[in-house]
Amino acid sequence: MPPMPTLTIHNVPPATKDRLKRRAAAHGRSMEAELRAILAAALADAPLPAPDLLTESRRRLASFGGVEPAPRPPAPEPTSHFDPG
Repeated sequence: MPPMPTLTIHNVPPATKDRLKRRAAAHGRSMEAELRAILAAALADAPLPAPDLLTESRRRLASFGGVEPAPRPPAPEPTSHFDPG
C-alpha cells in the first residue's frame, strides 16, 4: 500500500479539540480516526464543483508556454425585420 498523505490542522480552538476528543471517545476511536471518519462522511455525498474548463486548460498548458483563445471578430450589426406598414 502506498504511503498515505498527512494533513496538519493549525489553530484549532480548544473547545473544538475537546469536543473532538469526547466524540472520539464516545465512538471508541482515537481523535485521528474520528477526524478521518468525519471527513469521509462529510465528503461522501458532497457534490464536486463543475470544472472551469478554460481555467483548468490554461493551468495544464502553462508549462508548455500557455494558450489563449483566438480573438473573435466583431459581431455583425443587427438587422431589423420590423415593418410597421
